[in-house]
Amino acid sequence: MFSSTGSFFSPSLFSFLLVLLLSFYQVNSSSTPTKIGQGYRLISIEETPDGGIVGILQVKQNNKIYGPDIPLLQLYVKHETQDRLRVHITDAKKQRWEVPYNLLPREKAQALKQTIGRSRKNPITVQEYSGSELIFSYIADPFSFAVKRKSNGQTLFNSSSDGSESFGEMVFKDQYLEISTQLPKDASLYGLGENTQPHGIKLYPGDPYTLYTTDISAINLNADLYGSHPVYMDLRKVKGKAYAHAVLLLNSNGMDVFYRGTSLTYKIIGGVFDFYFFSGPTPLAVVDQYTALIGRPAPMPYWAFGFHQCRWGYHNLSVVEDVVENYKKARIPLDVIWNDDDHMDGHKDFTLNLVNYPRPKLLAFLEKIHSIGMKYIVIIDPGIGVNSSYGVYQRGIANDVFIKYEGEPYLAQVWPGAVNFPDFLNPKTVDWWGDEVRRFHELVPVDGLWIDMNEASNFCSGLCKIPKGKQCPSGTGPGWVCCLDCKNITKTRWDDPPYKINASGLQVPIGYKTIATSAVHYNGVLEYDAHSLYGFSQAIATHKALQGLEGKRPFILSRSTYVGSGKYAAHWTGDNKGTWEDLKYSISTMINFGIFGVPMVGSDICGFYPAPTEELCNRWIEVGAFYPFSRDHANFYSPRQELYQWDSVAESARNALGMRYKILPYLYTLSYEAHTTGAPIARPLFFSFPDYTECYGLSTQFLLGSSLMISPVLEQGKSQVKALFPPGSWYNLFDMTQAITSEGGQYVTLDAPLHVVNVHLHQNTILPMQQGGMISKEARMTPFALVVTFPAGASDGKAAGKLFLDDDELPEMKLASGSATYVDFYATVSQGTVKLWSEVQESKFALDKGWKISKVAVLGLGRSGAPSALEFDGKPVTAASNIELTSLEQKYLEDLQVGSEKKSSVMVEVNGLEIPVGKNFAMSWKMGISG
Repeated sequence: MFSSTGSFFSPSLFSFLLVLLLSFYQVNSSSTPTKIGQGYRLISIEETPDGGIVGILQVKQNNKIYGPDIPLLQLYVKHETQDRLRVHITDAKKQRWEVPYNLLPREKAQALKQTIGRSRKNPITVQEYSGSELIFSYIADPFSFAVKRKSNGQTLFNSSSDGSESFGEMVFKDQYLEISTQLPKDASLYGLGENTQPHGIKLYPGDPYTLYTTDISAINLNADLYGSHPVYMDLRKVKGKAYAHAVLLLNSNGMDVFYRGTSLTYKIIGGVFDFYFFSGPTPLAVVDQYTALIGRPAPMPYWAFGFHQCRWGYHNLSVVEDVVENYKKARIPLDVIWNDDDHMDGHKDFTLNLVNYPRPKLLAFLEKIHSIGMKYIVIIDPGIGVNSSYGVYQRGIANDVFIKYEGEPYLAQVWPGAVNFPDFLNPKTVDWWGDEVRRFHELVPVDGLWIDMNEASNFCSGLCKIPKGKQCPSGTGPGWVCCLDCKNITKTRWDDPPYKINASGLQVPIGYKTIATSAVHYNGVLEYDAHSLYGFSQAIATHKALQGLEGKRPFILSRSTYVGSGKYAAHWTGDNKGTWEDLKYSISTMINFGIFGVPMVGSDICGFYPAPTEELCNRWIEVGAFYPFSRDHANFYSPRQELYQWDSVAESARNALGMRYKILPYLYTLSYEAHTTGAPIARPLFFSFPDYTECYGLSTQFLLGSSLMISPVLEQGKSQVKALFPPGSWYNLFDMTQAITSEGGQYVTLDAPLHVVNVHLHQNTILPMQQGGMISKEARMTPFALVVTFPAGASDGKAAGKLFLDDDELPEMKLASGSATYVDFYATVSQGTVKLWSEVQESKFALDKGWKISKVAVLGLGRSGAPSALEFDGKPVTAASNIELTSLEQKYLEDLQVGSEKKSSVMVEVNGLEIPVGKNFAMSWKMGISG
């Protein structure tokens, strides 16, 4: 849905202001920052019964900048696991706002003491508190702390200003908290979102990083967008070996984070310091440790990995039916058809427009698409229309579920006009919301829900009333123009805090175009504190509602996210633009969300607005076909851009999506890995090649899993792409006879005519594939093939892969009770013998489904004659069988030959197999000697 504040000004004026703003920030960030106060001193410290340490900090000198200092603070430190350290600092005398423990379950911090102990006369000046992987140390006066890696002694975080010009001592006031860390120049940092990063995946010194959930479109660079993720990953090389760690500041208040290359400073307008340090040391280990704390990514149904089509502006059901039919005619795969708010009665949630979407016809349509495995998803915005004849609103008022301002439901404006916002921190609201979802599902049996505008977005600002004597909205012109009678709210320090974060990239008031920050949630919680949790809390309530319907696995797509949202929802990157730049930015944002623990992510393919060019749409589907979440979506005011609208785009779609549907088993297995270990589905190359520094900033290619590399064209008019190939052998997935061996890593120029996307599989991999199809349900029942890759021409090599299969309707994604099967595949080549075997866990599900492996392709084998002496489960395969062994010579790019040594290898295919996926097997053959 279109952002209410998609652009505050005309594009040209906005660009001019943005340039000025960036110039200001670059000047500001390089100039000497203002230092506030002299920090705190540690006056007592002791061990706690739970194995942590607790101390009291006393302010050294009061000052009034941004308000009075909190005089006494409590420090609590604990090694919660062998690879996670927590450092928690709060007011020693008074409870402060923290992310609610019921929203994000975790260990409770040390309870506040009733009495403050006497000051120690001789506090220890340096002290260490050691865990398995990390060491916490502190300096008492002025108080600072450091976190070191035990294995190599490297400092990961150090808050000591130590005479630094770039930052001062720790500050802790009611509405202003500041803390910094020193950083080495060679550290590569990733994360701190959600934002659109023009410089790529690495954090860029001098760029502003503001975290505060905001409905401004993703075309706004370096601005606080829809989600808040105050976590970063730090990757560095120490004595030639890469080490990764991560730092989470669990705080939901608005904040600016200033990265200067050699330091990083947090400036936060409330809450507490609640730091978590994750030791890694690999990028995958970091995400595993991070999601172990915040929640593992949600299990996704299989069909969610199919292709999705949406548009704001499918005016009636016949248009939707035509879209589905045209995809079928064009032979382009399609699993899910979506409605933006066109299906609603007057934009009201949980309603149906009975004229344009008559229920009997809609139910007949859904029965038809459900019978072939297709799905249907609709949008739900949080704002509930204020309308005395609207049952959802009536029940909401009766259950007292709305956020309040001065005792009355806070009035805002979104698409239906005047609305109230449900308070998802209130348990009664969660129950009411679940009941409304249930009622709507009885009206329309949707297969998932899309929760949008949940930053929360408001077309107005301040305290508003419904105007008398005029219609609001008028029904003409853009629906996002405020028509309520409103006045600004500036009377409280919550509406006008002393420190102004860089909200919307323009330092707008934090209540601008959202819920007033002095509005009140359940139990007196201020919107000021809970603002960035709104979409997260809605996702939790929606997940509970969907799970309670039919006991099926929920699918939820949310625009606004917070730490832990991935446990409940997928994400798309919001309102992007149909430009080459936006196509490029989409890769960085997708990769970031994998690090954030939200692996099911993608951008609107071909751009949300305005119209993409035909060439751009060709190239975008070649990238978007490999997003974890793959959806074409367009704005009401844009021309139609379904993939069949252009013959050339349809051809690119058949090619790219055709491959996606063949690798669905791999994508689904990656989603199981994500759910069990947090591993991102789409990853930056450094996840698999952490010691190869050339890929640390690479933002134009990405991996699916550990070994499938996508190298798309991202520039207009190009028919080649310069791609980085990390060390090893790589095989073209579209033509497995084409190979590249990269000695030590190098850039390679690849041919990429309009309908071609380069996808390469790395050595030492076994990739499970199927034959594809128009719908995932159909594709899922086709025979399997295994693609095995060895280093090119190697006489000795190993490869491995895995496959997860389950009943994807079930809420849980786990090996249990005959509803799932897990297979490990292994292969070796040694002394001229190739072996391939499987080890199956929980075989029943796969055997009952009848899945078979019909083909094996082994790539990179040395040219030592024809394959022969095929054995299966220890028995020779006779000529009477239908099994065929063939070999093909592989081709290598000439410019990659090393010296006079010419690379050569063969691909061996074994066809005619009927191996049950659910049964252990072993096969082998010999690579004979040429006569």
